[in-house]
Amino acid sequence: MISSILPRHAAEGLCALNATQAVDMLRRREASPLDFVDAAIARIEQVDPTVNALPLRRFEAARDAARRFPKPDDETLAMPGYLAGLPIAVKDYNDLAGVPTTYGSPIFRDNVACASDLTVANLERHGAIPLAKSNVPEFAGANTFNTVFGATRNPWNTELTVGGSSGGSAAALAAGMVWLATGNDLGGSLRIPASYCGVVGMRPSVGRVPRPVSPVPYDPLWVEGPMGRTVADVALMLDAQAHFDARDPLSWPRPPVPFVEAVRHPRSPRRIGFTADLGIGRVEAQVARICERAVLRFAEHGAAVDGECPDFSGGFEAFQTLRANLVAAVRGPLLDAARERICPEIVWNIEKGLQQGGADVARAERLRGELFNRVSAFFGRHDILACPTVAVAPFPVDQRFPTEIDGTPLDSYIDWMYLTFVLTLTGCPSISIPAGVTDDGRPVGLQLLGRPRGDFELLGAAQLLETTLGVSAFTPRALA
Repeated sequence: MISSILPRHAAEGLCALNATQAVDMLRRREASPLDFVDAAIARIEQVDPTVNALPLRRFEAARDAARRFPKPDDETLAMPGYLAGLPIAVKDYNDLAGVPTTYGSPIFRDNVACASDLTVANLERHGAIPLAKSNVPEFAGANTFNTVFGATRNPWNTELTVGGSSGGSAAALAAGMVWLATGNDLGGSLRIPASYCGVVGMRPSVGRVPRPVSPVPYDPLWVEGPMGRTVADVALMLDAQAHFDARDPLSWPRPPVPFVEAVRHPRSPRRIGFTADLGIGRVEAQVARICERAVLRFAEHGAAVDGECPDFSGGFEAFQTLRANLVAAVRGPLLDAARERICPEIVWNIEKGLQQGGADVARAERLRGELFNRVSAFFGRHDILACPTVAVAPFPVDQRFPTEIDGTPLDSYIDWMYLTFVLTLTGCPSISIPAGVTDDGRPVGLQLLGRPRGDFELLGAAQLLETTLGVSAFTPRALA
């Protein structure tokens, strides 16, 4: 076991900082990148045997990078999102040079990346030091367990799931092991684990963050995005991630004003629509109450909160069809070669994609277009749509997925995720922030959806509500 050179109390002090505070210290040279790397290593060694969030580690490589970290010049210090030597976690769906990318699958257990992918390399250019890779479900899913590394456990209660697929990233943040972590999101993979772990996860607008080279570069469903302990941390990381890259045909240029300005000078939205269930599903009663109580706090800033919600009918069908089409396109070739080594949920999704016809996909595209037009009309009258992030509070880690909500059976293994995956169809930015905890102490997240390409305004609104709720104090910092 590698021991930190820092005294334990000093390491704990650094780990208790949020990313914004940590980067400020690094910029002022009040601590070095090596201090932060050693602090993170000490924290990981202390708590990760219980949580199992960061199974793939590169401690000595991170220490070497920290020792060699260059003194930044004025131009570098002025770079939006400059992270100044901050250690981060990289999700195990992203390539990090010299470390396996397993996707949580035994098929790729020994798949060592030759180079960091576009997402990771860009963060390194912005001063991040990748320290470890975070655990994921096999290929996709919202409960982080696999046959390669086992299950990741929730720092709030180790009998509970962390959600997924960015579950290891969220757990590492909540447990104080890292300050920022990468995530990506198709049907809720940034937002669900953020909700379940009491941290912040943002799904940016499609194209806001360029994605790694992909066999389906024109797919508009999945995005890369930031995860942190606070809204300000997420804004900082988004500044590091957002830029144009021709390798992603959907990407667009960096905004002229950094996202951190949105949280430094937040403006209240004028009108927010709140819905507990988007009008198309069920939500646990306590989850709905916590989220409604939280969103009503916007009224303290002069905002009007009403019950208006766009018509999301057709959202279930459209997402199920389009997701299956994507999974089949990306993972279909594995079915003949390694069916017995793929988890049953992914086999089901691949087969669904391969078996549906062109008419099914065409109908799904029409449904998605109609849904977007209704959402666009809603944003002519409102600034934000708010709803719970997840319909159920964190469930037992040994339960593969919920099969019912308040006694109502579900049709597929992803139906309990509808509050995130239906909003994915809009292409609009969305963010999950902590809203409170259930009576038995399980975290609940509130999801805020912004206007098309309204990432900046969304971050400002989220910052305002986070401050009002005092939710950043909810994040657990210590484990027995």
